[in-house]
Amino acid sequence: MELLVKSVNAETLKTATLVVPVSEGRSLGAVGRKLDEQSSGAISAILKRGDHEGKPGQTLLLHSLPGIKAERVLLLGIGKDALGDRPFRKAITSALGVLKTLGGADAVLALDEVTVANRDTYSKVRLLAETVLDAGYVFERYKSKKADPRALKKITLATTKVDTAEAERAVQHARAIALGMSLTRDLGNMPPNICHPTFLGELAKGLAKEHKNLKVDVHDEKKLAQLGMGSFLAVAQGSAQPPRLIVAQYQGGAKADQPYVLIGKGITFDTGGISIKPSAGMDEMKFDMCGAASVFGTLRAVLELQLPINLVCLMACAENMPSGTATRPGDIVETMSGQTVEILNTDAEGRLVLCDALTYAERFKPKAVVDIATLTGACVVALGGHTSGLLGNNDGLISDLLDAGRRADDRAWQLPLFDEYQEQLDSPFADIANIGGPKAGTITAACFLSRFAKSYDWAHLDIAGTAWLSGGKDKGATGRPVPLLTQYLLDRAAG
Repeated sequence: MELLVKSVNAETLKTATLVVPVSEGRSLGAVGRKLDEQSSGAISAILKRGDHEGKPGQTLLLHSLPGIKAERVLLLGIGKDALGDRPFRKAITSALGVLKTLGGADAVLALDEVTVANRDTYSKVRLLAETVLDAGYVFERYKSKKADPRALKKITLATTKVDTAEAERAVQHARAIALGMSLTRDLGNMPPNICHPTFLGELAKGLAKEHKNLKVDVHDEKKLAQLGMGSFLAVAQGSAQPPRLIVAQYQGGAKADQPYVLIGKGITFDTGGISIKPSAGMDEMKFDMCGAASVFGTLRAVLELQLPINLVCLMACAENMPSGTATRPGDIVETMSGQTVEILNTDAEGRLVLCDALTYAERFKPKAVVDIATLTGACVVALGGHTSGLLGNNDGLISDLLDAGRRADDRAWQLPLFDEYQEQLDSPFADIANIGGPKAGTITAACFLSRFAKSYDWAHLDIAGTAWLSGGKDKGATGRPVPLLTQYLLDRAAG
């Protein structure tokens, strides 16, 4: 989808479809009033008949209005007050749903006068642009019969001269975020027999060939053993697929600048291992690598924008399978940090690959570290599918991430990381157990990780509820939290 910004009088444009807002109470804005004048009151007459009340997301398509160059005018309800983020997105999605059914190749959105609560021109246009671009995502590479191509190829955002520069900046950022989300969704949606650790390693190498300021190393099991990553290797030892630690170093800042580090859980398929999961819905465990996929997506956005920061991306990739060589409940492994872990449940494997990656991150002397993982079902119980869980050891970092999530409309919520929870991880046989019992599962998982992140500012995003949608026609990866992470890095780049 081509998305453009133009400083124009929307009512004078020749286009297949012109989208115009209508406030609740059947009230037209400036553009709508001019169109009504040009059509000799045709629009106001239609509104008076009660066919459109202006409720958020309500649509009414008008054809061939007299005196108007646009072939169609789509009236879009925007309510009576400033819209919140969610109603605004829903209204845009509603308009897009109509546009996709039409034969026109282009459309103009004349929504400059729509007010979104607590958003300036830049953040409003970016929210709109991300909604438009993400709505065009399809995943059908493994279908023998593809969907018919859509007629709609181009959308223009009409704006005023005063707002053009901010609107263009917003669309530039939205494009990069949408590219990142699309990559993340593709990787999550791909089947696990194709998207395995080796595949992801080759993907990273391909990105490095395209960008001179990106260096990629892919560590195989031999290198992981040399590094002492016994915990990471324990997860992979039941599978025929070898593990990979992908290390991608982007240099957009000065060589001496401390990097930000993103670490993604990349379990390309999670059976649970010996502690095997129920078979119903197990196909969705291909999404257990969405933490790594979101790091790939965020890196893609950063590369597109060439942000003036240094960034290290670590993707800890493995497959968790049951076999005669698989890790057993009761096994004790030694981590890269030297701490020993008693594995009480092999389905708590994400923290076992992440803990070694967290130790590995120390060598980069990071400014801050954020790990992203589909880690616990407990997070889904606590926060549902709308909000990611957030925990960490630094209040400033937590605040920055919460703020980035609010502004990107990709929200997170902080959970406590009190010392009392650490006691649930006590083991009589090792330094630490890999599970802390049925209570506060999201928190005790983060407590486990915190023991490997003491030398830097660290935060943990649990995206088990937000990384994908289950069941139905909308089933698939969401691309979250790429908007949150990219906003966080945009803020760091801005100083």
